[in-house]
Amino acid sequence: MAKINVKGKKKILSKHQIHKTDTASPESQIALLTESINQLTGHLKANPKDFSSRRGLLKKVGKRKSLLRYLASVSPARHKKVIAANSLKG
Repeated sequence: MAKINVKGKKKILSKHQIHKTDTASPESQIALLTESINQLTGHLKANPKDFSSRRGLLKKVGKRKSLLRYLASVSPARHKKVIAANSLKG
């Protein structure tokens, strides 16, 4: 459904990694969540009655929101950079 394939995940991580083996930084997690949210949004436009996917989408949006809030409190400069890179509302 809204799974990111391995090549897509590596491509996204290569753009947002802080160092070569980074997969856990807030920037990387936000980028992966944003891609997954975009895919789920497209799925839900085609399947409006898929309520279990809608719940998953809302959970991912909440997780991304909390990561953005954390990043804004720790480093406002990195927060602005992530918002611009993922074309999010700030």
